[in-house]
Amino acid sequence: MDLATMAHRRILVIRLGALGNIVQSLGPFAAIRAHHPDAEITLLTLKPYANWMRSAPWFDRVWIDEQPAWWDLPGLLRLRRRLIAGQFDRVYDLQTSRRSNRYFKFFPRNNRPEWSGIAPGCSHPDADSNRNRLHDLVRQPNQLRQAGIAHTPPADLSWCTGDIARFDLPRHGRIVLLVPGCSPTRPGKRWPVQHYAALAAEFVRRGVTPVVIGTESERDLGRAIHDAVPETVDLTGRTSLGDVADLGRAAVGAVGNDTGPMHLIAATGCRCVAIFSHDSDPALCAPGGADVRVLRRQYLATLTPAEVLAAFDAGASVPGN
Repeated sequence: MDLATMAHRRILVIRLGALGNIVQSLGPFAAIRAHHPDAEITLLTLKPYANWMRSAPWFDRVWIDEQPAWWDLPGLLRLRRRLIAGQFDRVYDLQTSRRSNRYFKFFPRNNRPEWSGIAPGCSHPDADSNRNRLHDLVRQPNQLRQAGIAHTPPADLSWCTGDIARFDLPRHGRIVLLVPGCSPTRPGKRWPVQHYAALAAEFVRRGVTPVVIGTESERDLGRAIHDAVPETVDLTGRTSLGDVADLGRAAVGAVGNDTGPMHLIAATGCRCVAIFSHDSDPALCAPGGADVRVLRRQYLATLTPAEVLAAFDAGASVPGN
């Protein structure tokens, strides 16, 4: 171990979310731990991911960022005191946002930790002028290389498990995952639910059981697909992130919108078809995995189930994996 690595005894990693962003940082998390095997590493993240990350093998502590508003002076002061009290030797800012840049300024000017990110004045800036046009799976390893971490491995989800034995899944194990939801504030990212139902019917005809997953707020989508195709197993609102990973490992494939669970499923190696609209750019944020096909249409109503099924049958790999 080099002297520079030995000197970094307290490390802070900043990654706030959303879920897809967290999944795309799993490789960088592992790289940071491998580079600092004896350090105390703290992750600063959001509440929905804190317990999940506490079960990951890379962190000694996980802190929740309450993201106080900029007018919430008491909240900001509490966060500032906590960050300073952490006595961090180095910070890896994988969020690289305006918010995390401001966290850099929380530290006293004459006693700031080494900082990998894009905060003006930081010690290890990501100086790639093209960084905003790079996929996360390329951009983050580039950032780490500039901070002295030469190798970033693929995402490892071997630690992430659930309990899918409790679900009423077919014993023969031939299931396909359908992920019809997405952020409620971005409905343009959602492929029509009737198209998912048509796809489910075709999978049933092939002898494969469709399994719908999603959040509690997406139960109407699971119900609609189940009502149209009763052989469908509706697990919306019932799965943990560990369950989603186990389902990805058990499934013959998955079809879903540009949403967090698709990133998790793809990272297990499951064959995936990820559906994108004009609302997001797959060149910057497509799921990473061994067998991912991206389909993009400006308006998703024009994308037919036959086209999606053809992509599912073909399979593909995405750049950067």
